[in-house]
Amino acid sequence: MQFGDLPQFVNFPYLAGVTRVNVATLAALANGPAQPANVKIIATELTNSTTLRWKANTEPDFDHYEVVWRTTDAPLWEHSMAVGTRLHVTLPLSKDNFVFGVRAVDSDGNPSPVTFPEPVF
Repeated sequence: MQFGDLPQFVNFPYLAGVTRVNVATLAALANGPAQPANVKIIATELTNSTTLRWKANTEPDFDHYEVVWRTTDAPLWEHSMAVGTRLHVTLPLSKDNFVFGVRAVDSDGNPSPVTFPEPVF
């Protein structure tokens, strides 16, 4: 009985395609700016609005930030809003009904991965 991954059972054309996708993903991540740091969601008051704040990115090609959100049961980001170079934003959306994040975008339009906020009580 044979166990394990053996070369005679590897589909090399498929493996090459997976490798191309992985390399393209890594290249896209390398071309984008760093994730926004120290992203916080202000939860000191119970309101139907949401305030987010974060620290500034320092990359020379940084252009703007985007706030993204989705309903709590959605698997993908449903909405985004460019907020310029501001380091905080208040949205008229309940923090109980949505998942929020912040990403940086460089001058070529490359986005960073989204940073999820930590609550501040």
